[in-house]
Amino acid sequence: MQYVMLIHQGTSPTPQRPDEWATLSEDEQQQVYADYGAVNATPGVTPGLGLQLPETATTVRVRDGRTLTTDGPFVETKEALGGYFVFEADDLDAAIALAARVPAARLGGAVEIRPVLAW
Repeated sequence: MQYVMLIHQGTSPTPQRPDEWATLSEDEQQQVYADYGAVNATPGVTPGLGLQLPETATTVRVRDGRTLTTDGPFVETKEALGGYFVFEADDLDAAIALAARVPAARLGGAVEIRPVLAW
């Protein structure tokens, strides 16, 4: 089964937010990089991409045939998607175990696991 692992940064410090990132020691920062590297090196993982900050988003809706755009997301910043990757696993338990290793999950964010829909 393939699972998409959606990383919600929440309040976790990221290098994109230097003031928050600076709250981590140099060792903690290096551990975050190492942990993401280890997750990406896990068998069955197809590394995804990180996303720019939520305030760079444009939301598109079509209403009555008209294309409407809004700057930024409609979700709270703490709920915004920060990145993703795909994991081929035998079961949900394996996906949960890997999600628990994602630094954002322990630093104030969360990882949402979604099975890929097979058409």
